[in-house]
Amino acid sequence: MISDIRAGAVLPPVVIGVVVSQEIFGQGKSGQLCTNDGFLEALSGHELTIIDGMQRTAALIDASEIDADVLTNEMRVEFWVARSVRSLVYRMLVLNTGQVPWTLTRQLSVVYSPLLDEIKERVRNIERIFYPDKPGRRVNSGQFSSDALVELYLAFSLRKTNVDAKETLSEEFSRLDFVDNLADSGFQDHFYSSLSALTALDRAFDRYEDASGGRFSRGKDVFGSQPARIGFTVAVAQHVLGRPGLDREAEDRLHRMKIISEQANSLVERLTQINREELGEFLRLDVLSEILDRKVGQVGRYERNVFFEAFKVLIDERFDVPNMEPCWRAS
Repeated sequence: MISDIRAGAVLPPVVIGVVVSQEIFGQGKSGQLCTNDGFLEALSGHELTIIDGMQRTAALIDASEIDADVLTNEMRVEFWVARSVRSLVYRMLVLNTGQVPWTLTRQLSVVYSPLLDEIKERVRNIERIFYPDKPGRRVNSGQFSSDALVELYLAFSLRKTNVDAKETLSEEFSRLDFVDNLADSGFQDHFYSSLSALTALDRAFDRYEDASGGRFSRGKDVFGSQPARIGFTVAVAQHVLGRPGLDREAEDRLHRMKIISEQANSLVERLTQINREELGEFLRLDVLSEILDRKVGQVGRYERNVFFEAFKVLIDERFDVPNMEPCWRAS
């Protein structure tokens, strides 16, 4: 490809994605973005992501380092302007169908920053997000790593507890599930509502702390565990979206997500009204620790399944349980 570029080959357009406000998006419909200057001015300050053409872009850069005259050639660029990161992910999947397989995480990293920006904007009870270039250690509830949040997004869409980071998005069923969910305009809102409910419970559990110092001696240790976050997210996803291959109608999804949010908020309100000792009795972390201390193969898979079954019980019981013991013992 590099030699073709140097020879003057015309490549397919590189597709640039950008998420804008409703105001700027409306300017496109009114014709205010129809000139190059007006378009570039409107997008000034926005984060741009390449959603198709990463290999072409890399080849262009390499070619220009060999032959600086390449930089004087015109190139074709297509802009995909969207109001939600959901549209960018959808477009990315459609554009890359049948091409050289990319891993789930590599594909999603293309819209990684816009997704996390939207999470911060829509899920207000998240206190902090740690990034690879700005790492940190979780010291309070409501704090999550960026990688963990991206994995939750994948798990919610695919409705699987074991999302293999090396699994290719070109795998037929994973791709179809993802595309079908993104086609539902309410999907992104359902994910944010699920993440908001998880964070609210995380903060409610945070008040309890045991002096034993074990792995699950503090309330915030529950959702400090990625298997617990995955288990909760997938349990909600299957209840709201339906099992893979048994998708629910959009109206049913909306109703189910609304009910779960209300029930989770009711539980959070109940937990804030009890003292720390009573909160410890509710959490029953001693039971959870005993169940997770078993010697098993594939510990990560086992723990995700324990939490998935636990939160399925919590959802089935409408978040109205005397304590978490029946949930922990469900698997």
